[in-house]
Amino acid sequence: MPPAYRRILLKLSGEALMGEQQFGIDPDVATQIAKDIREIQQLGVQTGVVIGGGNIFRGLAASARGMDRATADYMGMLATVINALALQDALEHVGVTTRVATAIEMRAVAEPFIRRRAVRHLEKGRVVVFAAGTGNPYFTTDTAAALRAMEMKADVILKGTKVDGIYTADPMLDPTATKYDELSYLNVLERGLTVMDATAISLCMDNKLPIVVFNLRTAGNLRRVIDGEKVGTLVTA
Repeated sequence: MPPAYRRILLKLSGEALMGEQQFGIDPDVATQIAKDIREIQQLGVQTGVVIGGGNIFRGLAASARGMDRATADYMGMLATVINALALQDALEHVGVTTRVATAIEMRAVAEPFIRRRAVRHLEKGRVVVFAAGTGNPYFTTDTAAALRAMEMKADVILKGTKVDGIYTADPMLDPTATKYDELSYLNVLERGLTVMDATAISLCMDNKLPIVVFNLRTAGNLRRVIDGEKVGTLVTA
């Protein structure tokens, strides 16, 4: 059976790389994510990845403690580059050719983001990890994921989290929380569900780009989503 999606944008939080640690990158977790990506690459799915930086530095938290917001956000963007390089290393260890494309130029470690070049990498079967968010302060990596997905003409954004979809409340804190199988963009915005920030959701809504929120920690889940199984929560028009 052919994959349900031909080109995807996988959104990972920085925290996804932490595993059970309080900080930083767990190499075992990075390897597991890399193997999941390799599995869908072998099906011919073109894969772009946007990764956050919250496991190293969170701009919003720093600005809440008095740091200049733009400066804090730039520091957060640099944290995403560290994560992107770690993921690139993990992917190449399992035999997947990978390019890191950064929105903030630093030619010694990654290539600058050029849309047509990134599309070409995808067409050639390389995984492209997009680093440094959008390159602008005040925008989250969720918004960067929506933006890059549009630019790459991805079929879907797959948002990997530590819960198996979108709930009425945080299932870690509220045992009565129930899971949604499907939601509209407007539902997400009206109910203030913290899937992705409002800018990212609005961007997806304007361009009719579906979002699947699923549990990345369950091995094989990424493959199940690609196979078209009902995994996690689907957000569409």
